[in-house]
Amino acid sequence: MNAGESQRTPWIVGVSGASGTPYAAAVLRALLQAGESVDLVVSRASRLTLLDETGLPFRDAHWQDDLREWLARGADGKPGTFEVDISGVRHWSAGDLAAGPSSGSYPARGMLIVPASTASVAGVALGLSKDLLQRAASVTLKEGRALVVAVREAPLNGQTLRHLVTLDDAGAIVVPASPGFYAGATHIQDLVDFVAGRVLDAAGVPHTLYRRWKGELGGGSRTTT
Repeated sequence: MNAGESQRTPWIVGVSGASGTPYAAAVLRALLQAGESVDLVVSRASRLTLLDETGLPFRDAHWQDDLREWLARGADGKPGTFEVDISGVRHWSAGDLAAGPSSGSYPARGMLIVPASTASVAGVALGLSKDLLQRAASVTLKEGRALVVAVREAPLNGQTLRHLVTLDDAGAIVVPASPGFYAGATHIQDLVDFVAGRVLDAAGVPHTLYRRWKGELGGGSRTTT
């Protein structure tokens, strides 16, 4: 390990199987743009969702090529929309329970689960640690680090609501993936970026993904030039 690697303190980003892979892509792009390092865990279920929503695979053996193509794609599915440098990303297989993020002694700033399925919420709330995503989240909580859970399901039943309360009691921040419209969205990417921005707000990561409220009514409807 070189000196640069020894000082690396990444955000762990877990992508679960819920619909909403564009949210994950927007969060990853913004983290990298902010100069943050990222440890990425893509669950097995989320790979099926990614394939369904974008037509793109995510393969452990080709993760760099697959990630680069995914993050370059806009929320509308158009390829080549963004230019992204993924040199700050380290990928861990979801089945690798001996990975760095599975231990509390592994340095990390915190973890973002985006999107978070009800299954991942339940697994973390119950401490199941059945895969690396759940284990890393449990470690994040026990170490007192920031855990942001961007839940994306509707409707939410009582069991899931109780699991979310359990996570809140444990110190996690629950961010429902519900876009706001006061920021003047004119494109699907704007709505995606709003949710991604709220996730990053909860983590304390600076970004410029959406227009912030300034106390002026009608600001979102004004045409800017």
